[in-house]
This record gives sequence, structure tokens and C-alpha cells, in this order.
Amino acid sequence: MPETVQQHQPDGVPPLELTGERTLPDVPAENYWFRRHLAVYEWIAERVACDAVVFLQTIEHVKEPEHVLAHFKAMAPVAYVSTPNLLTLAPPGADKSDNPWHLREYRAREFRALCETVYDHVELYGLFHARKLKAHELALRAGWDGVHARLGITKPFYDRFTPAISARDFALREGPLDRALDFVAVLR
Repeated sequence: MPETVQQHQPDGVPPLELTGERTLPDVPAENYWFRRHLAVYEWIAERVACDAVVFLQTIEHVKEPEHVLAHFKAMAPVAYVSTPNLLTLAPPGADKSDNPWHLREYRAREFRALCETVYDHVELYGLFHARKLKAHELALRAGWDGVHARLGITKPFYDRFTPAISARDFALREGPLDRALDFVAVLR
């Protein structure tokens, strides 16, 4: 099944299966998720010149996150920690998504409060759709799903649209975080 297994691995390295807890760079249907993560990695890479801890899309898996953050504080002068936004990940009103691997999912204020239990300086950013993803989001609100369904072009459209998504189609910024896809905390 080439759509659910990573391709082009180095000799002797078996392909990774697509489980929902990792994203793979060469699976076209996964391109949205891969580029979503890559946008954060690139943003952090532009800012890291000295020692730093980078802990992305993992804190939601941790049983005692305060202990992990305290360990990071002892390791490096800055930590970058990201997590998905409960409000955009889970169904409306739910306390958690259906992801069985996530022990805890956070709203912005909860994530900030967690980080502030350990760090004195917390900068919190949100990852949002930008460029073509923002245009697509607006088109969906205007009824695009119904149009492409009636025209019978849903699969061909998304077969082209999804692989064309790039990391530039996401933007990290401050501001109202309730609609952010993910949160990125810069901890000092």
C-alpha cells in the first residue's frame, strides 16, 4: 500500500507505517500534516543559534508534563514546545479528541498555565492557515464543498490541492489563539 507507507528509505531502513501519530514526507495524502509540522520546524530553525530544547507535538503524550518542562529548564536556556489546539482538534464541546495516544490536550490558556508553572517567561504563538489554505478556508465557508461535490470534482481537486500545500501556507503569530491549529511556546 504505497499511500500508507513511507517510500524512498535508505538501504536497510524499513518503511514507516502511517499510524496517525507521525506524518510522512512522501505520502501525498499526508502533505498537509507534514507541511504543517515543517512550518513550525522552519520557524524555530530561524531562531535557534545556541543551545535549545525542541519538543514538538509531544507534550500531549506526557503523563507528567511539569516534570518534563522542569528538566528542559535545567538543560538549556530556551525551550520550544508545541502542541495541537484542543479547540480545533476535538469536536466542539469535547474535552479531548479521539486520538488514543494523547493523554491531555490543551486550550491556549491551559497550555500557557502549564508552561508558567515552570518558566518565568512564556511567549505563546498560534499556527494558522495562510495563503492558499486561508483562501481554501474562506471558500469552504462560502460553500465550496457543495460546489465541487455537485460538479463531481472533489477527488481530482484534492488530489492536486493537497500535494501543492507548502510550509508557507501556514503562519505562526501572536493574537487570538482560540482558532489556532497548534500552539508554539517559547520558554525562557
